[in-house]
Amino acid sequence: MRKFIAGVLASAFLAFAPAATAQIPPNVLVVGQIAEPKSLDPHAVTAVNDFRILMNMYDGLVRYKDGTLEVEPALAESWTISEDGTTYTFKLREGVTFHDGSAFDAEAVKFNFDRMLNEDHPYHDTGPFPLAFFFSSVEDVEVVDEFTVAFNLSEPYAPFLSNLAYPTGLIVSPTAVAEYGENFGRHPTGTGAYKFGEWEANAKVVAVRNEEYWDGAPALEAVIYRPITDANTRVAEMLSGGLDIMVEVPPDSLQQFKGDNAYAVHEQAGPHVWFLILNAKEAPFNVKAARQAANYAINKTALVENILQGTADVAAGPTPPAFAWAYNEALEPYPYDPAKAKELLAEAGYDGEEVTFYVTEGGSGMLDPIAMGTAIQADLEAVGMDVKIETYEWNTFLGKVNPGLEGKANMAEMAWMTNDPDTLPFLALRSDAFPDKGGFNSGYYSNPEVDTLLEAARRETDQEKRAQLYKQMQEIVQEDAPWVFVANWKQNAVTRAEVKDFKLQPSFFLMLQDVKK
Repeated sequence: MRKFIAGVLASAFLAFAPAATAQIPPNVLVVGQIAEPKSLDPHAVTAVNDFRILMNMYDGLVRYKDGTLEVEPALAESWTISEDGTTYTFKLREGVTFHDGSAFDAEAVKFNFDRMLNEDHPYHDTGPFPLAFFFSSVEDVEVVDEFTVAFNLSEPYAPFLSNLAYPTGLIVSPTAVAEYGENFGRHPTGTGAYKFGEWEANAKVVAVRNEEYWDGAPALEAVIYRPITDANTRVAEMLSGGLDIMVEVPPDSLQQFKGDNAYAVHEQAGPHVWFLILNAKEAPFNVKAARQAANYAINKTALVENILQGTADVAAGPTPPAFAWAYNEALEPYPYDPAKAKELLAEAGYDGEEVTFYVTEGGSGMLDPIAMGTAIQADLEAVGMDVKIETYEWNTFLGKVNPGLEGKANMAEMAWMTNDPDTLPFLALRSDAFPDKGGFNSGYYSNPEVDTLLEAARRETDQEKRAQLYKQMQEIVQEDAPWVFVANWKQNAVTRAEVKDFKLQPSFFLMLQDVKK
C-alpha cells in the first residue's frame, strides 16, 4: 500500500495546470488545508485544522452523530451513568486493533487518560496536553475487565460525553507511544478509518485506507492533506485541478464556484464565534465603558455583508446560536453607533493613546482576517482611537496571543469553534483561565458572578437548568464586553463534482470515511 502511495504522489504534486486533474490518482482524495499541522497526536493539539486530519485516523469511545453534536457509540458499544452522575461505565467494542496491530482494550483506554492527567505517568512527558482539563473532573480510570472501563469523577460534569467525542478524547496506541515517546505526533497510530502514510513538512500528510476498519473500510485508497496557508493560492489550485476539496473558501471565490457545475459548494452553520479579545488589564480597555465603545464603534453588519458577503451573521455575545438549547435569543447585537462610542470613550477617560491590534494572516475560522482587521481599524479610528496593526503568521500569532496580551497588545482577533457551550467561556472567560493558570483568557477578564455561573453549569445535569445558567452568563458577559462580538460563521467548502457523499459537520471536522471519488 505505502509503495503505491509513494509512487502516485510525485504526479499529484507536479506544477498545477488544467491537466493536473488527470495526474491525481482516481481513488485518492486531495484536501487543501489552511495550515501545516502542529502535531498528529490528538492529545497535544488545539486547532481545528489539525482535528480535520485526526478525526479520520483515530476513534474515541463515542463520536458525534452525523449532522449533529449529539454523541453515539464508537469504540464503546454502550455506557451507563451512576445515579449521582459521577461514574461512567463503558462496554468496549471487542476485536478492534490499533494500526500497529496491538489490541484495543480497557487497559489501552486507561493508558490514554492516565497519560494526559497523571503527572507521574511514565509517558506524561510526551505532552504537553493543553486540553487535558476537559477531563479535569476525572479522579481515576478503572479497568473493570478486559472490555469494560469506568471513569470515576470528582463531581457531576455535564460536558463529559461531549468532550469524549472531541479530538482530545481520541484513543492512541499505547504501544506506539512507548515506541516513539515525544515523537509520537510524527508517527500517529489509532484505530481510525485511515492509517498514517507519511508526513512531508509543509507539503503533505498522507493517510491510507485501513482495510481492517471496524466500521467498514472506506472507499478511498488514500487522502492527501496539503497545507496551503494563502486562501487565494488554495483557490488557484482548486481551479487548476490540484485539489479535490478546499476548506474555508473566501467569500468572493465562493460566488465563483457556485456558478460552475464542475464544483459543488457546501455550507453548514456551526458553533463558531469570531471576536476581538480586549486587554482588560491595561488602558484603555481596563474600563468597561471603553470596551463597550469598541463594540458600538465597529460596523459589524458592514463587515458581514461587504467583506464576508453574507457567509456569517452578526454575533450578539460569547455563545454561538448553533447551541440552540443554550443560546440566549433575547440578546441583540451591539448596534453600530459611532456617536455612542465617542461618548463612552470620553466617559472612560481615553486620551488618544495608541492601541496595538494583533491581526493574523490566516488561521482556523479566522474569516478574511487582514481585511477584517483593516476595516475594524478604520471604524475605531473614526471615533478617535489611534490603532496600530501588527500582522503575524498564524502559529506566530498564537504564540503571542495565547500567553496573554499584557505588555504587548490591547486587542487581538480570535475565532473559536467548540463542541459544547461550556468550552469557550470556561477556557477563555473565567478568572481561573488566565494564561498563567493554563487557560486561554488572554484578555484577563474577571467577573466572580460569571465564574460561579460557569462552575454551576458544568455540574448541572438537567439541560433546562443548565441552559438558564448559560443564558444568565451571556447577559453579563455582553454587558461587560470583554470582547468585541463580531460574527458567527457559516463554514464552507468546495469539492470537485466527482467527489460524492461529502458533507460538512456542525463540529467543523472533516469526516471522510464515507466519501467516494
